[in-house]
Amino acid sequence: MRAKSIIVVGSGFAGLSAACSMAKGGWDVTVIEKNSTAGGRARQLDEQGFRFDMGPSFYWMPDVFESFFACFGKKVSDYYTLHRLDPSYRIYWDDGFTDIPAGYENLKQVFESFEQGSASKLDDYLKEAAFKYDIGMKKIVYKPGLSVFEFMDWQTIKGFFKLDVFTSVKKHINKYFRHPKLRQILEFPLLFLGALPQNTPALYSFMNYADIKGGTWYPQGGMYAVVKGMYRLAEEMGVKFHFDEEVKGVYVSREGYIKTITTSKDIYRADAVISGADYYYTEKNLLPEEFRSYSESYWKKRVMAPSCLLYYVGLNKKLKQTVHHSLFFDAPFEKHGEEIYKNPEWPTQPLFYVSAPSVTDKSVAPDGYENLVFLIPVASGLEGDTQELREKYFRMIVRRMERYTGENILDSVVFKKTFSVSDFVHEYNSFKGNAYGLASTLRQTAIFRPSCRSRKVKNLFYTGQLTVPGPGVPPSLISGEVVAKQVIKRFR
Repeated sequence: MRAKSIIVVGSGFAGLSAACSMAKGGWDVTVIEKNSTAGGRARQLDEQGFRFDMGPSFYWMPDVFESFFACFGKKVSDYYTLHRLDPSYRIYWDDGFTDIPAGYENLKQVFESFEQGSASKLDDYLKEAAFKYDIGMKKIVYKPGLSVFEFMDWQTIKGFFKLDVFTSVKKHINKYFRHPKLRQILEFPLLFLGALPQNTPALYSFMNYADIKGGTWYPQGGMYAVVKGMYRLAEEMGVKFHFDEEVKGVYVSREGYIKTITTSKDIYRADAVISGADYYYTEKNLLPEEFRSYSESYWKKRVMAPSCLLYYVGLNKKLKQTVHHSLFFDAPFEKHGEEIYKNPEWPTQPLFYVSAPSVTDKSVAPDGYENLVFLIPVASGLEGDTQELREKYFRMIVRRMERYTGENILDSVVFKKTFSVSDFVHEYNSFKGNAYGLASTLRQTAIFRPSCRSRKVKNLFYTGQLTVPGPGVPPSLISGEVVAKQVIKRFR
């Protein structure tokens, strides 16, 4: 009997996860990727002896990665090596900096130094967050979000009010802590969810549990080591990859089935298709209008997570005052947040993030050199993304970093590449040039996200950060697993 065949469009984390899961289910899997390597937004830039992770750089929720590889009888350590970072990251304020230690007791001392009694409050806060993490991961995140009845089990119903779905994270945090710096420390993980704290359900305080208890890790060789591990696993499972090949369109029969997939190089037939490409792009550019699940007005009303202004920078010296991850919260968060979500415009005084993997990993830069990635969150859909604008912001944030670290950086730059809104559109067909997908607001969570199953094409499915469960690397792995189960169930 012929094995059923499936085309997976895109080889980002979600696409790789879906491909491996479909191969495990006995399907003949082909992945079509428009770029020259696997990874999607998690590609690697390798130039002049520097190796940069072009996308994600934080490795959180290690249990999700372990769970993924365990599905195939494997362990994370079979594919890459992890190191826990200590400090997890550093936060720069306008009057100094705070290191966030890996050890929980040490972190409680940091909290206590800001606000007396906050250490015991952190215990209580994280106890609630642990409950949400447990219920969220077991009962919400791994669900396809196709019906409210998916969540109608006794454990979820019993704990519903403890999940704080109708309270904002901001209110929830403020209930426990008064000091503004403690509040910002706990609001920080929401940057990965792409929404303002006042618009994000307090359910997502489970991200604090993931941060503080789960820890911040680094895969030796960078986040691309995870991509390479998943790619290797996929090949071991028999998945076939076609790189430098872009899907140009699909033919859908009157009965509502994709019959052929046309690429820049060939025409394919398959029993089903999983699109790990941008959801909006797939509907708008690949599907005939009558087979699209969502209208233009629907997409215009979506609250998008931010895009990014990124700089990949090589220095011809080592820095003395830098840790692996640094967050610069030396400017007002409220103003920058408004410029991303409420009145989209290029930020006046942006918060920003710096990754310095060469502090931990000598292999990512020449000996005696430093590898830096700067990231400024900006609104999706912005126009005027020019080289002059990028250079203005680069000098702005580097001067701020120089001021706080006391070290010269600009004069030591020997390599620099930028990436921003227009590049996300060109390289990834990203809707409005977004970097993280849809914001995790209440109205864009679970059943309220674009469906992982096409409403009008019976053999078309979706995976990635615009569908369930949401933005981030661990959710993308989960998204691939979730959609694969739906395909297998549909064709059982």
